[in-house]
Amino acid sequence: MFDSPFVRVRVPASTANLGPGFDTLGMALNLYAWIEMKQSDETRFYLHGDQFKDIPADKSNLIYGVAQMLFREAGVSVPELEISMYSDIPLTRGLGSSASAIIGALAAANALIGSPLSDAKLFDMATAIEKHPDNVGASLYGGVIAAIWDGEHAQCIKLEPNDNLETLVVIPEFQLSTSKARGVLPAKFPLQDAVYNISRSSLLVAALATGNFAVIAEAMKDRIHQPYRAALVPGMAEILQGASRHGALGAALSGAGPTLLALVDRREERKAELESYFKETMQRESVQVRMMWLKPEAHGVKVYTDGESHRSFLDMIKGDDVL
Repeated sequence: MFDSPFVRVRVPASTANLGPGFDTLGMALNLYAWIEMKQSDETRFYLHGDQFKDIPADKSNLIYGVAQMLFREAGVSVPELEISMYSDIPLTRGLGSSASAIIGALAAANALIGSPLSDAKLFDMATAIEKHPDNVGASLYGGVIAAIWDGEHAQCIKLEPNDNLETLVVIPEFQLSTSKARGVLPAKFPLQDAVYNISRSSLLVAALATGNFAVIAEAMKDRIHQPYRAALVPGMAEILQGASRHGALGAALSGAGPTLLALVDRREERKAELESYFKETMQRESVQVRMMWLKPEAHGVKVYTDGESHRSFLDMIKGDDVL
């Protein structure tokens, strides 16, 4: 059953919604989490990095639980695992940290037992856990995805990211849980707001598919979730209104936040101006941030078996030449 003594996976981060595409649009980013998984005589965890200090290192860990779900689905028993994890994706910041863990666990567990389950099945399982398909779809398939979920099955279409598209992410130094961000949303929306979002979500997909950057600022506007979440992220309302005047194609709350994201044409000459605008706006709100320039990641989760690397887990990550 075990084709390899261990499996390693690299999973991209993701941003979701992109403004109007609430729970349906996602994009993979070139920031990664790594997981190594192997069968063991007892379950052990090696969680590398300070951000994991509050993450359980026992069988209540999300990665272990998701792996066991896959084994049950496949009809096999692998009760004890040795799991190593390292991630550059900040936790609970709106960059798909939980989605990357879910996809990484599913992909690693599936590969460990010979990959009996299809990617479509992994997508269904991941979406059932996450409750929305945008982040998990982007981490699984890469690129820009438009996805749906009917409660049982998820489907998506992947768009190849435009070579001239890049992102500036602004990560506040505080966490915001998805449950809290969803808790401020109303149960019902006015019809005109629903139409507003549907039209702009459609326009945004068309713009990303055709490379028509001129309409992105208008296409990224939203009335369904960002206005209600603005109070949770100081400076957000101003940035969403003003970013396009400082070199951004458009701006949005990344997922449930608190990270803010700007889409930028890589040929844009005002990148330093945009950075200053973000930083100064957040400083006026007394919010410390760190900024990163990231590119859309065209590829989803990558799986490597022991035959492809004789380097240690951390050496592989540091070198990154295996990947």
